[in-house]
Amino acid sequence: MKRIERIYQYIKKYDYDNIKKQLEQNEGITASEVSEALDILRNNVSMELNELHRQGKIIKIAGRPVRYLDRQSVEEKLERLLPEGELEFENCQALLKIFQRNTVQRSPFDDLIGSDASLRTQVEQAKAAVLYPPNGLHTLIVGQTGVGKTLFANLMYRYSQHAERLSSQSPFIIFNCADYYNNPQLLMSHIFGHTRGAFTGADNEKEGLVEKADGGILFLDEIHRLPPEGQEMIFYLMDTGTFNKLGETDRRRKSNVLIIGATTEDPESSLLRTFVRRIPIVISLPSLEERSAKERVDLLKNLLSNEAHRISKPLRIEDEAAKALIGNTTFGNIGQLKSNIQLVCAQGFLNSFDKDEEILINFKTLPINIKDGFFHFSGRRKELQEISKYLDPYTIIMPERGKQLINSDEYEPDFNLYKIIEDKASILMDQGVEDEDIKKFITMDIDVHLNSFYNKFKNTIHDRDNILKIVNEDILNFTEDIQVKIEQQLGKKLNERFLLAFSLHLTSFLKRARSNKPLKYTNIENVVNDKPESYAIAREMKKEIEAEFQIRVPNMEVLYLTLLISSLLKEQEENRVAVLVATHGNSSATSMVNVAKKLLGEGLVDSIDMPLDLSPKVVLDKVTQRARELDMGRGVLLLVDMGSLTSFGPVISERTGIPVRTIDMVSTATVIEAVRKSNILDMDLNSIYDSLKDFRGYGGYDSEATSTLGDKTHAIVTICATGKGTAEKLQSFIENILENLTTDNIKVIPISVHEADQRIEQLQEENDIIMIVGIHNPKVQIPFLSIERLFAKDGEEQIIQLIKQRDIFIKKNETNWIAREVIEDSLSEFLTYLNPKKILPSLLRFATILESQLQYTMENTLKINLLIHVGCAIERMVLKDSLTYHESSENIQETAVFNAIQEACHDCFQPMKLSLTSAEKYYIYDIITKTHQIN
Repeated sequence: MKRIERIYQYIKKYDYDNIKKQLEQNEGITASEVSEALDILRNNVSMELNELHRQGKIIKIAGRPVRYLDRQSVEEKLERLLPEGELEFENCQALLKIFQRNTVQRSPFDDLIGSDASLRTQVEQAKAAVLYPPNGLHTLIVGQTGVGKTLFANLMYRYSQHAERLSSQSPFIIFNCADYYNNPQLLMSHIFGHTRGAFTGADNEKEGLVEKADGGILFLDEIHRLPPEGQEMIFYLMDTGTFNKLGETDRRRKSNVLIIGATTEDPESSLLRTFVRRIPIVISLPSLEERSAKERVDLLKNLLSNEAHRISKPLRIEDEAAKALIGNTTFGNIGQLKSNIQLVCAQGFLNSFDKDEEILINFKTLPINIKDGFFHFSGRRKELQEISKYLDPYTIIMPERGKQLINSDEYEPDFNLYKIIEDKASILMDQGVEDEDIKKFITMDIDVHLNSFYNKFKNTIHDRDNILKIVNEDILNFTEDIQVKIEQQLGKKLNERFLLAFSLHLTSFLKRARSNKPLKYTNIENVVNDKPESYAIAREMKKEIEAEFQIRVPNMEVLYLTLLISSLLKEQEENRVAVLVATHGNSSATSMVNVAKKLLGEGLVDSIDMPLDLSPKVVLDKVTQRARELDMGRGVLLLVDMGSLTSFGPVISERTGIPVRTIDMVSTATVIEAVRKSNILDMDLNSIYDSLKDFRGYGGYDSEATSTLGDKTHAIVTICATGKGTAEKLQSFIENILENLTTDNIKVIPISVHEADQRIEQLQEENDIIMIVGIHNPKVQIPFLSIERLFAKDGEEQIIQLIKQRDIFIKKNETNWIAREVIEDSLSEFLTYLNPKKILPSLLRFATILESQLQYTMENTLKINLLIHVGCAIERMVLKDSLTYHESSENIQETAVFNAIQEACHDCFQPMKLSLTSAEKYYIYDIITKTHQIN
C-alpha cells in the first residue's frame, strides 16, 4: 500500500461517533500523531496530508497543532454536505458553524456509487417520481438480475422520508411476485387480500399488502409474474385509488399507495400494454459492464470492505484477482460480484485462520471459474487499461464497514461463514485431521453454504478434471462406481456434490489410516439412529472400501459415512417432469399456459413469449435459464411452435445436462395434456413425449396411432407388493368403482411389483391397458396413478378422464365412490353391531353439513379418517361406551368448528335417536383442527 493511502486509512479509522462533542473540544488528528503511529517521518506525513487536503479528502483545521479529519466521515455523521472549496477552517468552532449554516442535508442517494455519474439520470428520475404532487408517480424499475433494483427502490423510500413526502412511520412493503407465480389465486390474495369463502381454504378474511401499504410505498419485485387479471387490478388501483379483495365485486376500498415495480424483462413484451401506459416513470438501471471503470472498482472495494469488517482482518488483493472478480459478473452483475467476493474471502480466511496476518487474495488461488473472469477482458485492452488506472498491484482493504444503504438484501447470507470455518476447523484439528485435509473439507463446506444462497451464480468445482486436481484417479474411479451402485439400490439420484464430498472424505481417511496415526472420532452413534437407510448403505460401503484398498475400516467410520450419505441424498418424492412452452409472438405461450393452469390447477409449467424481433441467441439463453430453474431432476418437455425453437432441445441438454424432449406445432390442447400427464399422472419424460408426438387434440389421436388398439380388451393393471392379498383387494376395490362408473367391460388385473416389468409387456400384447394403479411406477408409456393419488380428492376424476380417452361411456351417477368404498370397507372390519351400508348415508351427510358450515372442501384422506372415526363413535353410543377426553377442552365449545360439529351431529344422528357425548365431539374437533389444521 502506498504511503499516502496508509495515512488516509489511519485518518478514516478515527472514531467519528461523537464528532460534535469532539469538535467542541478542539479534537482531531495531528501530523505528529500519524508519524508516531505509522513510523513515518513527520515531514513526509505533512507532505502527504497536504496532498490529501488538496484532493478534497480531508478537512484541515488551522491552529497549533494543525488537526485533520476525514471529510466523508464527518459529513455522514453530521448529515450535511460541506460546500466545495470550504475544507480549511480557523478552528473547530468555525467548522461547526458551517454545518449549522449549511442546511443541505445528505440525500440517501448521495452514498450510492455512481449517483453523480452513470446513475445521475436515474437518481433524478427517482427523485421526481417521489416528489411529484400530490402523491408521487408510480414507477417501474427495469434491469438485469443483480443490478440493484431492490436497493434502488429502498433508496426511493428513504428519499421520500428525507424530503418529508412520507413520514418516518409510513410503510414500505416489499413483495416478490415470483414467490407465488405458479399460484395466481394465492398471489392475488397476498396483494389484495380476500374475504372469507372467496376460495377453498379461505376460512377468514385477510388483509392484503395494498391495504397494509396505505400511506406508503408497495414495491412489487418481478412484477412481470403478475397474471393479466392482477395487472388489471393494479392499474385500476393506480387510476382510481380503489380496489377490491378477492371475493368482492365492488371496488369500494381505498388505498393511497405509491406502486414501484421491478422487472428483468422487457416491459413491452412481458406486461400488458394498458398496464405499462399507466406507469409514467420507467427507470432503467445499467448492468455492471455498462458502469464506468471507476464505479466498478469502487463497488469492488466497498464489498471487500464489508468482508474485511466481518472477518476483522485487512484484505490484500492482487490487481489481477480484482480484474477477474470484476470480469466474472456477466450475468449476475453486482449480486454475483458480491457472492464471488464472499467465496474468495472465505477461502482466503480458511488459508490464514490460525494466523494474525492480513488475508491475501491473489489470482492463482482463485477458483477456476472466477479466474475466467480475467479473460473476459481479452480483446478489450482499452477497458482493461481504464480499470487498471484505479488499481495498485496490491490494494489493502482495511476492516471497516462499507456504506450500508439498506439493512438487509437478498445476497446477504443469514449465517456467519467465518464463524462456521473457525468452529469446524477447531473440531477437525481436535480429531487429528491434517491441515491440508481440513482445508479441503472446509473449502467444500464453503462451497455448499454459499451455493445454497447463490444458486443463480454457481461457483462449483464439480467437474471431473477439477476434482482430479485434489484426489487420485483411483479414488475418483472407485467413488464413481460407488455412486452408481447407491443410485441403483435407492432408485434415486444422489446430490451433485457426492463425487467431490466422498472422494475427499475417502482420501483423508486412507491417508490417516496408512500413516498409522490414531484415528480420533467423536461418538456420534446417537446422531445416526434415525438414518437407517443411510446406515445400511454405509455398511455396504465399508465392505467395498476394505476390499478395494485392503484396509480395515473402523465401525465409527461407518457412522461418519452415514452422516455424509444422509446429507447428500437428493429427495425426489415431489419431482415431476417440467413443461416449458415457448412460441413466437408477444403472448401466445403465456395464454396457452394460463388456460392449462385454470383447467388443471398449478403444475410445473411455465411459458416464454418470443417477440419476432428478438434474436434466437437471446431466446436460447432465456429458455436455457428457465429450464434450469424448472428442472426437478426428471427433465423438461419443451413445447414450441416453429423455426429456431425446434432445435433448442439438444443444445439445452448439452449446456445443462438436463434431459430435454421437444414437441413442435404446439396447441392449447397439447399443453393441457402435457401438464395433466406430468402433474397428475406422474409419467416420465419419454412416456409423455411418446404419448404426445402424435397427439392432435381431444378429437382423438391420429387414426394410425389409435388403430393399433384393434379389438383388444380394455384393462386396468394394479400393482402391489406380492400380487396377492392387498393387490387382489385393490382389484376388488377398483372393480366396485368401475361398476358405478360405466357399463362397459374393463378388466382389472393384479400383479406383483417384482414381476411388473415382464408382465406389463406381456399384458400389453393382449389388452388395451388404460392405466396402472398401485404402489410402484413401472415407468412405461402407460399413465400411472399412485395409491395416494387414487385416494386424493381428484382420484375418481382422474380415472374418469383416462377412461373417457377410450370413448368409453361414463354413467351420470353419484360421485365420490372411492371415499364411499374405503369407508364402507373399513367400517365392515371395525363395527360389530351396526351395518356399515345402513349408516354410510348418514355419515356422508355429516361430512356434507360440516363442509357447508366450514366453507371447506375436505380432502378424501380427511373425509375417510373422519367418517370411520365417527362411525365407530356411533357404535360406542349404542354400547354406551363413550371415550374419555383427557386434554383441556377450554374454549373448544366457542369455536366455529365445534359449532359446525354440533349442528352436523344433531341433523344426522338425532333421527336415529343417537347423541354423541361432548368427549366424542372433542375428539372429532381434534381430528379436524390438529391433524388437518382447519380453524
